[in-house]
Amino acid sequence: MSEAIESFRVSVPDADIEDLRQRLSRTRWPDQIPGTGWDYGTNTQYLRELCDYWQHHYDWRATEAVINQWPQFLTTVDGQRLHFIHARSAEPNAMPLLLTHGWPGSVLEFMKVIGPLTDPLRHGGSADDAFHVVCPSLPGYAWSGPTTETGWDIARSARALDTLMTRLGYARYGAQGGDWGSVAAEQLAHQVPEHLIGIHVNLVLARPPAGEDPSTWTDEERERSGGLGTDSNQRGYVAIQSTRPQTLAHGLSDSPAGLASWILEKLRAWSDCHGDVETSFTKDEMLGDISTYWFTNTINSSARLYRESRVHGTVRGPNTATTVPTGCAVFPAEILRPVRRWAENRYNVVRWTEMPRGGHFAAWEEPELLVDDVRSFFRTLR
Repeated sequence: MSEAIESFRVSVPDADIEDLRQRLSRTRWPDQIPGTGWDYGTNTQYLRELCDYWQHHYDWRATEAVINQWPQFLTTVDGQRLHFIHARSAEPNAMPLLLTHGWPGSVLEFMKVIGPLTDPLRHGGSADDAFHVVCPSLPGYAWSGPTTETGWDIARSARALDTLMTRLGYARYGAQGGDWGSVAAEQLAHQVPEHLIGIHVNLVLARPPAGEDPSTWTDEERERSGGLGTDSNQRGYVAIQSTRPQTLAHGLSDSPAGLASWILEKLRAWSDCHGDVETSFTKDEMLGDISTYWFTNTINSSARLYRESRVHGTVRGPNTATTVPTGCAVFPAEILRPVRRWAENRYNVVRWTEMPRGGHFAAWEEPELLVDDVRSFFRTLR
């Protein structure tokens, strides 16, 4: 019965919610040198405020209601449980679309875009732009986790997502994603190009060609050659999650404040918030994502994706460009912002959009911009 699909609703036991509040009440806080702000990592004063709100005011049941408004299911693929939202459009010519999140995100990233994508008429669009949306939790993440064996790198995860789409009856489909979702879309384009109508990515993983003389670059290319890939201050999380995630997990799985600190820093650093994270996300939105990791106890298996993908060398993908038509949405506060000619060495770029605002969490931060670009890109491929 491994191919069985069963209905699912998120429902965290009351005892788990009370345990979270008790743990928050017993947090032992570290010191912080006055005046250092966020320079050494997560600011303790702000984290204490957020955790106080988490303990006394945040309502997980409201987050559950947001998730549970969409039909959810569980199935097993390659021996691994897979959770997914399957929101079918009422429009007869809707296109199947796979939406895949990344780290430290979850399906909650897509709560603002599923409605406009499945029901465009209700959200100012045309019925011709409708999608059947499949939005999985990556293997090892949230209700798809934890993984129970080694080997779950992003290539294997992408194969599992393709199996899911086939199981749902979608012989051909579009794929969209950022962060790991972007890598998964690219993997699908290499592994099963015949299944892909097109891919749309909002993290464009493309570097200058090896051996190219930097003195020939434009000012824009020199500016964009930096970013997360060369900033050692921002890559500490990659180093440990790609090597020793188990060591990190003992602290993050036991301390909700520690988990919040680990995720909060990335929400602030990678969003277009100019240092004030609540201009990009509300406290409830941030805590919904953090609580998802907490209640499912999947911070460890989510981080393992980094180690498995490093060990198997599957982040960069093959050395040849994909043949599948690709749309690239480049947001100004994204952790990597390549130029088109670099991206064309890796993708079959047919649409390139420089966005006016937004960061790493595009569907979460700027849902209208992302939806419009996804509609425009796939409109040419229907």
